[in-house]
Amino acid sequence: MTDHSDQIFGGRFSGRRVLVTGHSGFKGGWMSAWLTRLGAHVTGLALPPEPGPSFYAACGIEQITDSRFADIRDATALNKTLQDVDAEVIFHMAAQPLVRKSYREPVETFATNVQGTVHVLEAARRMPSLRAVVVVTSDKCYDNREGIRGFRENDPLGGKDPYSASKGATELVAQSYAHSFFADPDGPQLATVRAGNVFGGGDWSEDRLVPDIIRAWERNLPVVVRNPDSIRPWQHVLEPLSGYLQVADKILSNGPEFAGAWNFGPDVSGTVDVRELADIVRRAWGAGAPEFSFSDKYDDAPHEARTLRLDITKAQSRLGWHPRLDLQTGIEMTVDWHKAYAASADIIQMTAEQISIFEDFSSPADFSDCTVAAQ
Repeated sequence: MTDHSDQIFGGRFSGRRVLVTGHSGFKGGWMSAWLTRLGAHVTGLALPPEPGPSFYAACGIEQITDSRFADIRDATALNKTLQDVDAEVIFHMAAQPLVRKSYREPVETFATNVQGTVHVLEAARRMPSLRAVVVVTSDKCYDNREGIRGFRENDPLGGKDPYSASKGATELVAQSYAHSFFADPDGPQLATVRAGNVFGGGDWSEDRLVPDIIRAWERNLPVVVRNPDSIRPWQHVLEPLSGYLQVADKILSNGPEFAGAWNFGPDVSGTVDVRELADIVRRAWGAGAPEFSFSDKYDDAPHEARTLRLDITKAQSRLGWHPRLDLQTGIEMTVDWHKAYAASADIIQMTAEQISIFEDFSSPADFSDCTVAAQ
């Protein structure tokens, strides 16, 4: 493996002051680990990690970031916690990220995802050195009519369930702030990023396929896979994170040209149904894989879209971004991470090695200033 960290993004994150909200979560933890590897000075803002195993604890995120805890729903607490923070780049990743939980706790979901974003953007406006804000939403922000083609960035926003609606509303909040407060071409710029279903080492979230399989394996229990025919865009967590970093990097070097909305998802081979992904996990796991059963019962289940696809043409053509890992490789990396964790191996080293593997799949030119043709 070759360490490209001092070369990719032209070294533009080295020495940067970066705020990551949601750093105690799965995606925020991976982002914090990668940014630190890139030489950034990372401040993390989040709720304390929930009891039980977490990427945050396993990878020592508290030790490599200026870690601060506050609820983004509480504007007073948020402002007090960030009063001495002057970030140059913000990745807003803090959220209530679960569809089924949003049915149980709709008020918390809207308060966190929508009003919490308002509070973070208000805090951002007071940071004199700020140059780029990247607000992370979801592929579920679109008005999903269960069509064949993938969603494009200019498609209508919507959402039937509370989670999806909250993400559509978050996009509207971000658009409003972009036009009202981040419109100066010489000032900070705001982008939103929309990714599909992610997986990777260190995700123990409820109601997610790969973490459910991990838990079943850890407890020697069978796993019931719901909605096996539902189609989703699946990708390893490092795939969208590389896109988020590229958007921020392009804003740092080119300004308003790269503000706005961006989709990050897999190619066609990574958009498969739940049953096929479960089979890929089973093959990657090998001996000792948990037993699977598939549930087709939808009668009393809360609504979840059966089909969801993303069109990533814009990111390919304008950023030169493209998926690096095929589905099998991404799943194998995830299985390896969790087997290493279960064996009490050096999981911090394992995480660094997996980031390095991903960087090896990408040449330094992939993260350069040059925008390349779609691939």
